Amino acid sequence: MLNSRGGSRPEISSPDGCSKENVVVYQNDAPNLPSGIPAYSVEVINSCAGCTVHDVHLSCGNFGSTELVDPAQFRRIAYDDCLVNDGKPMGPGDSVSFHYSNSFWYPLKVASVACN
Repeated sequence: MLNSRGGSRPEISSPDGCSKENVVVYQNDAPNLPSGIPAYSVEVINSCAGCTVHDVHLSCGNFGSTELVDPAQFRRIAYDDCLVNDGKPMGPGDSVSFHYSNSFWYPLKVASVACN
């Protein structure tokens, strides 16, 4: 599982079985807002070449953003529990991207996924 603030996009892999390790989170700094508030870009990727995942939940602390994040893409449903893509399926190689802004970076990591 990748959770970084730099580096390259992970390659699609074909691991044995489907698990939360098949979903990677790529996070990087984005240009600051005009107000000077730091911004971040996030990409959540299903890196499994042969499986579909759904109900992807990230550990996200008390996530918040000064600008609205599309809740269909990413939303906090409880403390330390954020839902990706409205829980909808992500096929092999699919990704969900969003931006958020806050005075600090949230460490986002995969907590659970369901597999098809």
